[in-house]
Amino acid sequence: MRKQGFTVIEVILVSAFLITAGVVLLFQLQRMNTEHINSQKKVAINAIYYSLEESFFPANHFYPESIDKDTLKTMDASLLTDPDGHALGDSESAYRYEPKNCKDGKCAAYSLRAILENEEDFVKTNR
Repeated sequence: MRKQGFTVIEVILVSAFLITAGVVLLFQLQRMNTEHINSQKKVAINAIYYSLEESFFPANHFYPESIDKDTLKTMDASLLTDPDGHALGDSESAYRYEPKNCKDGKCAAYSLRAILENEEDFVKTNR
């Protein structure tokens, strides 16, 4: 009479398959999360850029020496904070605003930068 059930080899193979599938799934989830965070950073930099170029500069004919929620009133102020909760201008922030050729708080140029994970920095400069 034959016993019903699984052999040790069958259990090992199924276990190995499930472990491998789990590891692949974890890596894919991590990659998707990184891409999502990078996408959020790019959206924020683009929003800052267009607020500077379409609203601030035409009204003032210069770029600001620093950016905060009062400087760019035409955009959602929450975009000035990176996904880790650091505000633009903080040393730990993934966002950088680098004004250039400034005199008396009025700048002629700038560059915006988002530090991305597993990608090159996302950079926008004035027109």
